[in-house]
Amino acid sequence: MKKKLENVRVESMAATGKALAKVEGKVIFIDKAVPGDLVDIRLIRKKKSFSEAIVEKFHEYSPDRLDAKCDYFGLCGGCKWQNIHYKAQLEFKQQQVVDNLSRIGKVELPEILPIIPSPEIFEYRNKLEFTFSNKRWLTREEIDSNTKIERNGVGFHMPGHFDKVIDIKTCHLQENYSNIIKNEIRDYALANGLTFYDVREHTGLLRNLVVRTSKTGELMIILQVGQPDKKAIEALLDHLVKRLERLSSVYYVINQKKNDDYSDQEMIHFAGEKWIMEEMTSPTGIGKLQYQISPKSFYQTNSTQAETLYRLVWEFADLTGNEVAYDLYTGTGTIACYLAAKSKKVVGVEYVEDAVKDARINARINRFRNMSFFSGDMKDVFTQKFIEDNGKPDIVITDPPRAGMHKDVCTQLLNLNSRKIIYISCNPATQARDVELLSERYQVTVVQPVDMFPHTPHVENIVVLEKNH
Repeated sequence: MKKKLENVRVESMAATGKALAKVEGKVIFIDKAVPGDLVDIRLIRKKKSFSEAIVEKFHEYSPDRLDAKCDYFGLCGGCKWQNIHYKAQLEFKQQQVVDNLSRIGKVELPEILPIIPSPEIFEYRNKLEFTFSNKRWLTREEIDSNTKIERNGVGFHMPGHFDKVIDIKTCHLQENYSNIIKNEIRDYALANGLTFYDVREHTGLLRNLVVRTSKTGELMIILQVGQPDKKAIEALLDHLVKRLERLSSVYYVINQKKNDDYSDQEMIHFAGEKWIMEEMTSPTGIGKLQYQISPKSFYQTNSTQAETLYRLVWEFADLTGNEVAYDLYTGTGTIACYLAAKSKKVVGVEYVEDAVKDARINARINRFRNMSFFSGDMKDVFTQKFIEDNGKPDIVITDPPRAGMHKDVCTQLLNLNSRKIIYISCNPATQARDVELLSERYQVTVVQPVDMFPHTPHVENIVVLEKNH
């Protein structure tokens, strides 16, 4: 195949976020193109089963194309579909669910329900993580300017360059206050000579910043640093607390490892409350459910759509009040609390101990006495002995991470032979793989995609599996 191809019609979108075309029967993934575009492309990478390309010239623009809102679109890898009309984004995600379940799952499917759109397509995230770098990405104009350039920056990683960060002034994915916080830290750090992290040398103070918000208006920040310079850290945080009135909870963590994962690190509480509170409307009409979220706890990143997702799980569960329900990968017990009002008993299992502590507190806050939570690796906790001790579930809710469930967990679910399994996933490919394993005893009765992540190729999907009769 030639290195340059002319008049290529872009056909569809791939789960990776890139556009897809076929030339002479070979699949080509194209960066920054939109289905419907007619383009000239240049191949930059050839593999046995596919090639990758970039656009060199547009002949026709797709009717689904639009101008991106973000100034950093095309550099930042966070919103790869921001140049595609939202209606078309939803169609591509719907097709992604269909393709994965039919090609990987290879099971008989009911009619797949239409994807539920997100009410907000900007400022929908309740959590963002910004990265500091002493070697930010420079534009060609900056490189050619022959002037002294500030190399420190804070923002998001440049795709394909693990050591480079794009300095972001405004991100539209979270409410604007997160930009105010990030920019205030940058300005203070530059004015006071604080060092930004060097990911190659593993030196520097400021490493990354997590901003968490809630629908109640509360706001938490977690500053991750690479050095134990308590005086400098606390001077910065003290400045933020005095300057920014909305900070409800302030933490920092000293991480001197070579990776940014701080799940095994001590969280140092600096100011405010030790958690933030989130709330959802109970499906039973008992008012608002309250959820406590601590720094290490998982919570769905789109709060509005999380409530939609849990309401659907509630409807699909069709509880009578006499069921024992298991909530696997329960996080802070959000789904478990949603089910507890109409269950005989709810049992939650979660890997992160801090999340389990929050789940137990959430049960108490919402006055549920029919709930119990356990922590540990799912494949090690979810055993026959565990089931004997806690009762066989009539219904199982499972919401695993992107990698899906361990094969031992799938085997245990088959052995349980519960009436119904509701499988929630942010990765339809691994969900389809697990559904195929479960199809030995279960049939898929409902498939409901939910868009939690506008402008990205990611999609949340609910699959209901009911026991074969």
